[in-house]
Amino acid sequence: MFEQITDAVAYHAEGPVWAKEWGGLRWVDMLEGDLLTLKDNGEIDRLHVGSPIAAFVRPRASGGFVVGLERGIGLSGEPFGEVHALEPIWTDPDIRMNEGGTDPWGNLYAGSMSYSRKKGAGKLYKISPNHDVTTVLESVSTSNGIDFSPDGTKAYYHDTGTRRTDVFDVVDEELTNRREFHEASGTSPDGLTVDSEGNVWVALNRVGKVRLYSPEAEILGEWDLPARLVTAVTLGGEDGRDVFVTTSRENLDDPTSTEGAIFHGRADVPGKPTIPFAG
Repeated sequence: MFEQITDAVAYHAEGPVWAKEWGGLRWVDMLEGDLLTLKDNGEIDRLHVGSPIAAFVRPRASGGFVVGLERGIGLSGEPFGEVHALEPIWTDPDIRMNEGGTDPWGNLYAGSMSYSRKKGAGKLYKISPNHDVTTVLESVSTSNGIDFSPDGTKAYYHDTGTRRTDVFDVVDEELTNRREFHEASGTSPDGLTVDSEGNVWVALNRVGKVRLYSPEAEILGEWDLPARLVTAVTLGGEDGRDVFVTTSRENLDDPTSTEGAIFHGRADVPGKPTIPFAG
């Protein structure tokens, strides 16, 4: 299903997002602190965010983008503009930002993890359009993918250390009743996205797979990629049916020409429109 569409352009590619605001597909080279954008001619634009970490990126409703930085978030008023860091959310040097996403109301969810991989040292935060920060989950190990069902009543989430996908009920714009959606033992569930029919696409790191679940947690499909470290998946394109997968070569002694590249496929069901951060 998937074909390689870029060279191995990133050390640790993550967080792919499709948005017309910046002309198509953008993702992060997380541990280099860079945003990468795929141009129409196949060339790649690289923008450093002024931080050793670029954890995730989303468009802003007012223009520009929000990006996860090492210990907080940064804002730009232009699609390729300078990033202005907000006040850090924490000061612990062992903790860094890892992944994030937006909810249907324009709030930003952003999660952290420990550089030293200390179990339970991270948190999941909710950042309002006014930039107020609240803690949603007090103890996570590797906060990863988060996305919402098309009707906004469910949220899907990965704390990769649990080796499962979890689901929340969403009540009054808050996450409640966390429970297991599907176990993924033997793998490391990483990034995820939800399509327009509520199906959940999951990147399975370390085993080089992308898996598709129905809203009832049935496995609808599973695809192998020629890269071990599959990090995230998103849907986009003009009809919403293009599938983009990021991969990594982090800590690999013998990375191949596929690891760190972007892969592309086609889906039967289109994705949801990307929700911009309202802040």
